[in-house]
Amino acid sequence: MKNIDNYDFNGKKVIVRVDFNVPLSEKMEITDDSRMRAAVPTIQKIRQSGGGVILMSHLGRPKNGPDDKFSLKHIVRHLSALLDTDVVFADDCIGESARRSASSLQPGAVLLLENLRFYKEETAGDEAFAKKLAGLADVYVNDAFGTAHRAHASTAVIANFFPEEKLFGY
Repeated sequence: MKNIDNYDFNGKKVIVRVDFNVPLSEKMEITDDSRMRAAVPTIQKIRQSGGGVILMSHLGRPKNGPDDKFSLKHIVRHLSALLDTDVVFADDCIGESARRSASSLQPGAVLLLENLRFYKEETAGDEAFAKKLAGLADVYVNDAFGTAHRAHASTAVIANFFPEEKLFGY
């Protein structure tokens, strides 16, 4: 794999698998943001190098598809503060909202996709699901080392769609 330090992200859309599986209080407030903070150097490196960042993550273990208590929308404000930029939220990860937001993403901008685990295809390692995620970007970066061992669509399978353009984050 290529090295993130020497990669030219200028003008590219970069899909980054992060681990934003953070604990939330009953009021949907983050109680420990250490996993989010761990992703900041990778995100900022891509932004400062002229890339647009598309973030994908899971949150919890939703059983039956979309569930508000597992929505990543609850972390957008905090993520925006950590990155000191507005973060756009797509209320889906492979649907029209995600495609539209990704296609209009500008260099330096950040897009957060909705919870990957709202689709059973994520944990099943579904190739068609991974291909839809891959279609949003030019480059894949895995910054979710805690989930890298899983054969999920957003970790192991998606990398197959980026034979030359895949990297590990910091």
